[in-house]
Amino acid sequence: MITPEWLPPMICFEEYNGNWYKYLDAIYAIFTEDFIKSQPEFRGRRLRLKRHPIIHGKEATFWHMTSEGSKEADRTPDFRRCERIRWPKPIIENSLDSNLKVWSEARKGNKRIHIWFEAEAYLVVLDDRGDYLLPWTAFYIEHKHQKAKYLKRWQKNKENEI
Repeated sequence: MITPEWLPPMICFEEYNGNWYKYLDAIYAIFTEDFIKSQPEFRGRRLRLKRHPIIHGKEATFWHMTSEGSKEADRTPDFRRCERIRWPKPIIENSLDSNLKVWSEARKGNKRIHIWFEAEAYLVVLDDRGDYLLPWTAFYIEHKHQKAKYLKRWQKNKENEI
């Protein structure tokens, strides 16, 4: 598979000489450009942000795209997520690309839209709120068993392809 021209390069921690705060500022600046200053859309539907809780001056959506953990205040940075912070917006905007698997499924009473770039092992999840969508999370799928789990979920929900 050839990487599509619309997928930007990763932004690596090493480029910031191991300085976490400079790296955090850089990836937050990208997030700000992509999701706060611009108005991205998924197939003509506007995206908004899950802003709260704001932690260290940064919106909840940012933390869900760059860290992991079930408690908002105790999330741990995930460098695989951080280095791919440029990817969610173009994946959302190019969701009709044949390299992507797109489906919806019910989750906690809401409809979640999944955009899976299987070849890059990367998943973007949107929460459907009716009039708008929330970018919910985005992450690298590192382990073989996780990839198998998402393949099964896609196969099960193919009839819900969008």
